[in-house]
Amino acid sequence: MQGQQQQQAYDRGITIFSPDGRLYQVEYAREAVKRGTASIGVRTQDGVVLAVDKRVPSPLLEDSSVEKIHRADNHIGIASAGHVADARQLIDFARRQTQVNQLRYGEPIGVETLTKEVTDHIQQYTQVGGARPFGVALIVGGIDNGEPRLFETDPSGTPYEWKALAVGADRGDLQEYLEENYDNEADLDGGIALALDALASVNDGSLLPNEVGLATIDVETEQFEQFDYETIETHLDENDLLGSEDEEEDEDEDDE
Repeated sequence: MQGQQQQQAYDRGITIFSPDGRLYQVEYAREAVKRGTASIGVRTQDGVVLAVDKRVPSPLLEDSSVEKIHRADNHIGIASAGHVADARQLIDFARRQTQVNQLRYGEPIGVETLTKEVTDHIQQYTQVGGARPFGVALIVGGIDNGEPRLFETDPSGTPYEWKALAVGADRGDLQEYLEENYDNEADLDGGIALALDALASVNDGSLLPNEVGLATIDVETEQFEQFDYETIETHLDENDLLGSEDEEEDEDEDDE
């Protein structure tokens, strides 16, 4: 009984390490990320691809209101997994930092610099009493001096750089798929195909255009571009991943 009480004491105190060196609230924040629908980032020679699973829980919900991909600056995009409200707070912080950098130095902020400023902000919430960590992970992709860069932020405040990664639900399966199929020589269309294939691999092999978000940051233009419904449908069709509403309704009836 006494051992359980001690466990709960470390459980509730965000600023207190457990005897084995763990911060339980940070670990719980990582679990919150796993409950969010998946987001994927792929770095290619020609730019960065961001793809997200934005499953709509009700036919009455407007698809456009489910936001998981955001423009941080003209050359930087961010995808999220986890608590949407926490993600919006961090996106707003990132956007302020890009504007401050532009005003102060007269140049766009670097992707790595922005990621580390965001993770420094996240890390502060693991050291301050009376506040909880952010229950969200971000994928930050963009172009630095003609070079594509791709980073992940963790609820602990640690930045990681990747060639391709997944965050959110089914991360293990998605990461395994990316590791097996990633091609260093792929172009932007190849990166889009890989990201969509990976999402489809954990969604019965097909996807619906209204349940997928897709964006790219091209090396040549250094501009963030978020794709509309028709463009996503075209990419799904080209990669033989386009599902149908009828199939989804049949699956729902089978589940019932």
